[in-house]
Amino acid sequence: MIMLIESNSILSAELSEIAERYWLRLGNSSPEVIDALSIDEQKALKSVFGLSDYIAEQLCRHPEWISLLLDGLLTEVDRQSFAIELANKLASIKSEDEVKSILRQYRNFQMVRLAWRDFGNYSALEESLLDLSALAEALVIAARDWLYQEMCQQLGTPSDEQGNPQPLLILGMGKLGGRELNFSSDIDLIFTFPEHGETVGGRRAQANQQFFIRMGQRLVNLLDQVTVDGFVFRVDMRLRPYGESGPLVVSFSGLEDYYQEQGRDWERYAMVKARVLGPWTQFSDDLHDLLRPFIYRRYIDFSAIDSLRKMKQLIAQEVRRRQLTNNIKLGAGGIREVEFVVQSFQLIRGGREPALRQQSLFGAIDTLYNLGQLEYLAVDELKKSYILLRRVENLLQAIDDKQTQTLPDNDVDWQRLCFAMNCENEMVLRADIDRAMQQIHRHFNDTVGGDDAHEQTEHWTSQLWVIEDPDNAAALLEEHLVNDANFWPTLTEWRSITVKRSIGPRGRDTLEKLMPRLLSELLEHASPSAALTAVSGVLEQILTRTTYLELLCENPGARQQLISLCCASPWIAQELANFPMLLDELIDPAQLYDTTSVDDYPSELRQYLLRVPEEDMEQQMEALRQFKLSQQLKIAAADVTGVLPVMEVSDHLTFLAEAIIEQVVLQAWHQVASRHGVPAGTSPDKMGFAVIGYGKLGGIELGYGSDLDLVFLRNSINTGETDGKRPIGIGHFYLKLAQRIVHLFATRTTSGELYEVDMRLRPSGASGLLITEVEQFKEYQQAEAWNWEHQALVRSRFVYGDNALAARFSEIRTEILSKPRDLPELAKLVRDMRIKMRDHLLKVSPDKFDLKQSPGGIADIEFMAQYLVLAHASSHKELAIWSDNVRIFQMLAELEMIPFMTAQHLTQTYCWLRDENHRLTLQQQKGQIDVSEAEKHVAQVIDIYQHILGEAD
Repeated sequence: MIMLIESNSILSAELSEIAERYWLRLGNSSPEVIDALSIDEQKALKSVFGLSDYIAEQLCRHPEWISLLLDGLLTEVDRQSFAIELANKLASIKSEDEVKSILRQYRNFQMVRLAWRDFGNYSALEESLLDLSALAEALVIAARDWLYQEMCQQLGTPSDEQGNPQPLLILGMGKLGGRELNFSSDIDLIFTFPEHGETVGGRRAQANQQFFIRMGQRLVNLLDQVTVDGFVFRVDMRLRPYGESGPLVVSFSGLEDYYQEQGRDWERYAMVKARVLGPWTQFSDDLHDLLRPFIYRRYIDFSAIDSLRKMKQLIAQEVRRRQLTNNIKLGAGGIREVEFVVQSFQLIRGGREPALRQQSLFGAIDTLYNLGQLEYLAVDELKKSYILLRRVENLLQAIDDKQTQTLPDNDVDWQRLCFAMNCENEMVLRADIDRAMQQIHRHFNDTVGGDDAHEQTEHWTSQLWVIEDPDNAAALLEEHLVNDANFWPTLTEWRSITVKRSIGPRGRDTLEKLMPRLLSELLEHASPSAALTAVSGVLEQILTRTTYLELLCENPGARQQLISLCCASPWIAQELANFPMLLDELIDPAQLYDTTSVDDYPSELRQYLLRVPEEDMEQQMEALRQFKLSQQLKIAAADVTGVLPVMEVSDHLTFLAEAIIEQVVLQAWHQVASRHGVPAGTSPDKMGFAVIGYGKLGGIELGYGSDLDLVFLRNSINTGETDGKRPIGIGHFYLKLAQRIVHLFATRTTSGELYEVDMRLRPSGASGLLITEVEQFKEYQQAEAWNWEHQALVRSRFVYGDNALAARFSEIRTEILSKPRDLPELAKLVRDMRIKMRDHLLKVSPDKFDLKQSPGGIADIEFMAQYLVLAHASSHKELAIWSDNVRIFQMLAELEMIPFMTAQHLTQTYCWLRDENHRLTLQQQKGQIDVSEAEKHVAQVIDIYQHILGEAD
């Protein structure tokens, strides 16, 4: 038994054609379904096929639903049955995947049912919204209850100190809380639980919060994850305390503390709609009692009026330049303005009038009339207009299950709306919608008031900051001659982040003052969108740190510093965004550009570590990382502004690393010694241990983000044990020391990794021991090392450790580098290794030049230096003194091994290439430039390379 769709018209030719396509599809796949329908049922089905692509698609995929729906399910809905049916379906299910499938299939079936009822005018709008809300609530609670039972069996039951079980309570926010859910709406939820405690009955106790966070994560996944059956609902958890940065679940006391101390006006508005979902319990009462003082003040809250006026100004600025008549929610006179009018009365008077403390808009507006706060005409016009817009919204979304509030831009969807609304044509329906929105907007203005004169005098970027409509924004930007197509989308994305983040009232006010000023300054840049992108990444990290926001707001110099550095270097912007504590360095420009002297890094670091308890290993590790980050930022700031030339940049980065290596070794020594004692005759000043730096560290040429190539050496004492309570062999002690050093470097804390350490240049590479006895190191270099390892030795030097080992390593290095070599054979070995490296690493298009690997690049120059040292150190031991290429070339020129002009050109080109590499790193770009730009610098290098190594490229 069904009712035909109530309408005085038949489907138009276009809608009939759409219906026929779906009808044929159904007939081809399931002819028996059509054959079983009566003539009236076939007409009803064809009609709905033409009206909703979503319904048609679902029924073509699930033809078995058709007979069920036509057998009485369209005429009425028993909302209580949702929860009962879901409980029965899930009662015996053990698999989470099965639960997901059942929830999604049930949701799809019921949504088709409710959409068909909507298009067929089977129920009034209020009933339709209640049906959608009840379905959503039933699905959420069914998922919660199944998951709670499953997790309690697995982990134990969360309980308070008295052993009472603790449930997960779910606050439905927005339209779900008000039982006015849209057809395709997402759902805003907040998870909470009554009391802290721990689980009882599991294999091991777990804190309640930990249990519920894990449960919350799984619950969101149960509802939100897209599977072959789609999703249940899109879940938005960003309304919880502290937004996305806060824990997923907090206790009642956590909620209370947050809203008392940090709750903001917009959160009060949001909480008006908050409602505990599921069967009502004492816990539900307790939670609402807890939230009530935050939402509703005990007095008539005239302080809300100023906030209301500000919000009115924000909305007015959005629509001033263009009426958003196509958006029935956000435009002037849209759905939002009705909600705003009603909620404003609730906030102002809800403290004195308990009857206003309800989530339903329909109930609240009737109460306002009964209390004499709204006249009958206002209530009548607001309700009728609101119902019209909500009905149009629901139908719009039910056409294709899309979350939209924008009126159609095509004839077909207008025909669908007109048919379902029993309206003659688009023109008539548009007129009805326009009339409704005009009435709403009039009542909105009458209710909230506001001074437009103030708005007109505001700086135009204040308007830009609050505008929501793209066309409105485009007009404003065009008026002020801003020609950057990406600026508005970038600003919109950034503003959406700020809206959803939890910021205290003081921070929110500061942000609202800061952003117009910041926008004004950003728009002075050549590419405002790029500047905003760079700066917003930093601002996002300090949104909850009001002191930084206030400093930027009140100090134009600091603001300019932030903008200029972020625009100059995406790398700096990323560092600031990743590690907001670096802003402490940024806010004092004089301090920022006063880089530490290269000789002072060790003493500065020692002083820095004095504030941290020596026994607190975690804080010591964190302090090391923070010191590195802050010093690295100062170096980068001086670099991008030209204060430091490239040679000095590398010096600073290298000596900073050396200071950190010293402290890491000392910390590792103390940690191993505290457990096992130390070898006889050793101390922190005389460890019998040394760190050798290779590669860029050895060559004093570190860049931003460089790793550390290290080799560990120790003395040759092998007998005896350490002198601690848990003694170990000497070799074992030094191995543990080396392992501890690597661990301290590699451990990732909140401030990231200290350095990436590469130990592959040690004897025998990755297969060799982590630490080598110094005399074994000599034997290896003499008898087993490859020529490329001797090349690497050219760029090695003692970095930290025992002075006696430093002297011995220097002797060994000089001896190995000074060995007489067959020059043609040496040249071939070096050349072959260079070709092998280039073939393996050079991956660049023909029009690009790789700064390191292309012919004439950094690697070619380094290989020439290494060859010349290995070739001539036997007769000129001075060549074995230095590990950096610049001084090697200088020494070669002084010894007249190469012409002075050749040495000068190689040095200048080498420094230029490294400078370019630094520059590109700070821009977060690959180390590649145009071939045409490189040729004028490297052409002569290629000639010199061919002359020295005899390679014809």
